[in-house]
Amino acid sequence: MAHEPLYRTALARTYRPRGFSELIGQDHIAPTLKAAIESGRVGHAYLFCGPRGVGKTTTARILAMALNCPDRSAGEPCGTCPSCERIWSGGASLDVVEIDAASHRGVEDARDLRRRAAYAPTSEERYKIYILDEAHMLTRDAWNALLKILEEPPPRVIFAFATTEPQKIERGAAPVMSRCQRFDFRRVSVQDIASRMETVLEAEGIPAEPGALRAIARRAEGGVRDALSSLDQVLSFRGDAVELADVRRMLGLVDEDRYLAFFEIAANGDRAGVFAFVQDLLDDGHDPAEFLRGLGDALRTLLVLRLDPEAEAVELLPESRERFLAAAGALVPADLLRMLAALSEFEASGMLHRSSQPRIQLEVLLLRLVRMESTVGLEELLAALGAPAGEAPSRTRAPKPPRREREKRPPPPAAAPADRSSPPEPPPPEPPPPESSPPESSGGARGSPGPRGVGRGGRRDAGAGRNVRPGPARHGGRRSRGWRGPAPRPGRIAGGTREAVQGRVAFRPSAREPRGTPGVADREVRDRRPQRRPHDRRGSGPVAGRADAGRKPAAPGSREGTRPHPEGVGESEWTA
Repeated sequence: MAHEPLYRTALARTYRPRGFSELIGQDHIAPTLKAAIESGRVGHAYLFCGPRGVGKTTTARILAMALNCPDRSAGEPCGTCPSCERIWSGGASLDVVEIDAASHRGVEDARDLRRRAAYAPTSEERYKIYILDEAHMLTRDAWNALLKILEEPPPRVIFAFATTEPQKIERGAAPVMSRCQRFDFRRVSVQDIASRMETVLEAEGIPAEPGALRAIARRAEGGVRDALSSLDQVLSFRGDAVELADVRRMLGLVDEDRYLAFFEIAANGDRAGVFAFVQDLLDDGHDPAEFLRGLGDALRTLLVLRLDPEAEAVELLPESRERFLAAAGALVPADLLRMLAALSEFEASGMLHRSSQPRIQLEVLLLRLVRMESTVGLEELLAALGAPAGEAPSRTRAPKPPRREREKRPPPPAAAPADRSSPPEPPPPEPPPPESSPPESSGGARGSPGPRGVGRGGRRDAGAGRNVRPGPARHGGRRSRGWRGPAPRPGRIAGGTREAVQGRVAFRPSAREPRGTPGVADREVRDRRPQRRPHDRRGSGPVAGRADAGRKPAAPGSREGTRPHPEGVGESEWTA
């Protein structure tokens, strides 16, 4: 007993066009290529751009068939000869090579293609055509390897690139665009796709409802291959007929009655009814994303019918058109526009796909659409405020009153000439400094800034308000390095501490005491620098060069051996 084969060729492959006249929705491309073949002005490189399923690769194959067909007429291939059959079916052919650029995208593949293109076709009457599908997947280095052969190709060699993303080629290989003839394919309309499916079903001998074919065509979004693939899926579910209920069940489409029910909820402002509506929608197994997609189309249909009831921009059956017209009459165009804008913003944000609770996101969106207050016109507002009903509000501004002439102000009186005989008035006396302010420190160590108004290494003349730098001081017969000016008197020092550093006294402001507070008398004198051992410049010992190397130790209680004190300070004051 013979069994029917379980495998059959897809409708998209079985009913692929075999000539330029069979291309759907590309009336600006098919006549151009036919005229180029008939007149012998075929380019050496073509770039076919457009969305998926609109016939880019099919057009490249038809071009190869027409160039190598021995029985072509008026630029059209015969489609039945052995050469056309091999090219149309994608079989092996020495002169037509189809390459998937997504898997052969490297520079080595481009170099291999360049070497193969150097060979002539099998005969003088034939052409060698290389078809590269998904050309935007080629790397930058691969495009650079093809630039020279695209600019100066061998005779009778033609390249055809098909891509869905030409902007990637423009960014990665801009010189390629100037070496190819570019053709942009358009999306196919719903009417053309439905007509093509009717032709296919007539050839298959299967009846179909017009509403079912339109639903499939709208779902395809302009792609003929997508529509034929969906039709294949519906025929697998029920092979003897194509009905609208089967199409909605197989493709997950939402019924028009649900959209009309939601519009009734929105017109009545029934916010509580939103939750029951969403519950019924999810219980029937509908996808929230699919419902929102159909909701956008339904809102657009209502807006178009509300503005123009006889508009042909909507594709509806006669019975569905009457129902949508009735629903559009209950809403204002401004409200429909606001609802459509809110839905577009929600879909653009992608919150539904990113959220772990799509039901809540859907309910929040529908509540926002329902609670939108109706817009009020300016005429209605003026009528509510008590303006005359027949008087139309004017949108022009009231004329401005004439600008008043500016009063001429009298010029200011001239100043009296100064009397040179009278003596000038003395300047006001400066206020004396407060007596309660503590005395300023008279100097500081070298490199550290002194108090305000006091120069480095000097003292301040309070009477004249200027800095006075005294002459250099000498300590113990030697000049003190880094010290300029006399040392201050020990005792109470405002805001600082004193320390002896190798024969000199340095006063540094205290970090703990604010400036202006009295210091602490007789603090412990500490040396913050490490003591360096003096070396004898003339001898070898560390103390050979000291002035007190041969001096006897001082007796207990005597003042001998104390450190030198600065000039001008008494010994009793310094040692106290």
